[in-house]
Amino acid sequence: MESAEQLSKRFKDVILDGKWIAFTNWKDQLDQIGFTDATQQVSNLNTIALLTYHINYYIEGVLNVFRGGELEIRDKFSFNLPQLKSEDEWESLKAALYSNSEEFADHVSKMDGAKLSSNFVKEEYGDYRRNIQAMIEHAYYHLGQVVIIRKMIASE
Repeated sequence: MESAEQLSKRFKDVILDGKWIAFTNWKDQLDQIGFTDATQQVSNLNTIALLTYHINYYIEGVLNVFRGGELEIRDKFSFNLPQLKSEDEWESLKAALYSNSEEFADHVSKMDGAKLSSNFVKEEYGDYRRNIQAMIEHAYYHLGQVVIIRKMIASE
């Protein structure tokens, strides 16, 4: 089983600074994308801004639990991005993702084995380890979409 430190590193790899699995990460991709491309609709796909919001929504929601709060997020709201109207709003969304991800990884790195094996909110949700692993997998899934959408935009 992965230790807290390993899980934290894997999470940071996908969001902030790793290149081992996908040769890129969220920050690497998003730092190359301006407001126009982030909000550009390609066919019926989600926009890059919407995918960024979606990933941050879940990170923020689980982070609230790590801080001692309740699990208040709901899947049905995870794509409710308010319309972005400027480069500044796009930059703020990215900054929120990066900041929340740093804090998320920090919390994970400090968890002991007992915490990682304990129930996450409800028994039916599994343990903390499983939920952290799910966050990593979810982030890689949508990172792949971001990469493909960027390529589609560049080819237009």
